[in-house]
Amino acid sequence: MSAKWGIRQRLIRAFVLQVLLIGITAIIGVYAAATMIKEVLITRALDEEARYFWDLRSIDNNFALPDTRNLTGYLGSSGRPPPAELAEYDVGFHDLPSEVEFSTLYVTERDGQRLFLVFDGESVGRLALYFGLLPLTLVLVALYLAALVAWRMTRRAISPLLWLTREVNSFDPDPKADNLIDADEMPTGMDQEVLALTTALNNLNKRITSFVEREHQFTRDASHELRSPLTVIKIAADMLLSEQDLPEQAQKSVLRIRRNAADMEGLMEALLLLARESDLGLSLDDVYINEIIDEEIERSRPAIGDKPVEIDVVHECRLRTRASAKALSMLFGNLLRNSINYTDQGTILVNISHTGVRIEDSGIGMTEEQVEKAFTPYYRAAGAMYAGHGVGLSIVKRLSDRFDWPLEISSQLEQGTRVQVTFPDSSCQ
Repeated sequence: MSAKWGIRQRLIRAFVLQVLLIGITAIIGVYAAATMIKEVLITRALDEEARYFWDLRSIDNNFALPDTRNLTGYLGSSGRPPPAELAEYDVGFHDLPSEVEFSTLYVTERDGQRLFLVFDGESVGRLALYFGLLPLTLVLVALYLAALVAWRMTRRAISPLLWLTREVNSFDPDPKADNLIDADEMPTGMDQEVLALTTALNNLNKRITSFVEREHQFTRDASHELRSPLTVIKIAADMLLSEQDLPEQAQKSVLRIRRNAADMEGLMEALLLLARESDLGLSLDDVYINEIIDEEIERSRPAIGDKPVEIDVVHECRLRTRASAKALSMLFGNLLRNSINYTDQGTILVNISHTGVRIEDSGIGMTEEQVEKAFTPYYRAAGAMYAGHGVGLSIVKRLSDRFDWPLEISSQLEQGTRVQVTFPDSSCQ
């Protein structure tokens, strides 16, 4: 399972979203304030001004028209006639085109006379500025400052976690390395939860270091203690085979002993290699896979015995990659021996192309269920002619996973098996 966002990215995303929402809210608030000023204040003021004028005009026919800095009145039939551009408007509220924000015209009619009240929009702009935009600006500044302070405090709170992440990523399982996390080196003060996490990580580091140390000790002892008896067995088998008067049945038994000793030695080397968590002792060089396959084919030929099986190799190119020659030998050695063990007669084809290596045999094959279990340790398909250990393909799979060599296997019952190993960083010559 992979995480798409880290804590820092999530916080940045949250604060950016918060700032955007605040800005959008402020813009909506400004427009709402301007609308309220226009619809409520101006409309109601002009309506009340018109009513007031008509009421007083009914008492005093000479009552003066409104004439202030922001409000101007015109009477259609007498008094001050409206300008020509206003005379065409009907009764009601109208927005007049103006260079300022807007102007509002209110036309009323009573007793055959029309009253034109014009309100200058410049004052509305000032009202929106003083009572809408400026307060909202102050609120925005306060909110942005609060968000900035909250972001700095949050970043300060998570900085110990990010520091712990870097420390854990640099963890070295080597027992000689100092893996304990020193809380005094933390860039800022830590909370109790972070201190508890640091203590737990230090305890975990101690346990891991102890496990790795015991594993290293085991591999050293196993490498020495197991190689010695296997070497003795192989030397003794060679000496027996050199006897001229050894019966044929005894020779077959000795050959079987020697072959199993060689297989056990290869198995031990593979298991010891996979038991190590680091690549110490594994030299990574530019190797030609063709040469390694040729060597493993020669080593595997004795396993064919008297079976009518041929091994054909097709070199489409010289495939070079940077890898451990020892790991490649184990990989292809196990694949070739597996093909030999499950092939009674026919051909084993090894094809080396620019993408990787394909090994096909004409053996007994496997069902889909057997293919799914092929990489399971100690699993052996029914019908094998060789009493192996059932770990060959498991070792192959672990090697491919460890060194990032994609592995594909396909098989059909009674038709054979095909294994494709791909080397992404290889080059073909």
